[in-house]
Amino acid sequence: MKKVLILLLLIGLAIPGKLFAQQNRFSGWAALFHTQKFSDKWGMSFDAQFRSANHYDYLQNVLLRPSVNYYFDNNKMAALGYAYISANNHLPTGAKTFRPESRIWQQLIINTKISKAATLQHRLRLEQRFLGNTTNKTDHYFAQRVRYFARAVVPLKKAETFTKGPFVGLQNEVMVNVQNNHKVNNHFFDQNRAYAAVGYRVHKKADVEVGYLNQFVQQTAGTYFNHVLQAAIYTRF
Repeated sequence: MKKVLILLLLIGLAIPGKLFAQQNRFSGWAALFHTQKFSDKWGMSFDAQFRSANHYDYLQNVLLRPSVNYYFDNNKMAALGYAYISANNHLPTGAKTFRPESRIWQQLIINTKISKAATLQHRLRLEQRFLGNTTNKTDHYFAQRVRYFARAVVPLKKAETFTKGPFVGLQNEVMVNVQNNHKVNNHFFDQNRAYAAVGYRVHKKADVEVGYLNQFVQQTAGTYFNHVLQAAIYTRF
């Protein structure tokens, strides 16, 4: 288990040293993640996220993302979903812009045990992105992106099964552009999100956590790090 956790941390830090001189930003994210099973095979998921702009100046993004899930067994699940993202920005001139984005996405999740009570989740997601016009412009476009996500939840108390108590959450996600990257940022690599959190399982079906997320973003002309304070609630029924 220790090797797995070390590997997750190394993935998040495996960025060439010269990039650490890039621009730094600071923001806050709040998120709710819910999963609902209707039967042994079928269920749904929904997450809602709210993200501030740099230095917490205003609400920059609202993300709403439902899906239909199919469970092969307790450890493997496929999903088909939709996402809506609103993007608000304030330009240096003071002008405000707005760009809506719709996504259709497909994903496969595989959960593995790394100890008696700790789990490691692998998630592979393909997104079809339909980005609408920004304010007063005709610059809508389509792009596709692949995302690989790994998350470990490690209880801080020894137990055969983890139903209540404190835990540490470690995760990393890598995103790459696989179609029309010239419309996004002119790069195959899009961004990396490394995250570490402390949380508490208040019930076998509910977790709360607070953590730090380091988001490295590749832009058309330059890169930046976004230092994010994130609070999240996870529910499972």
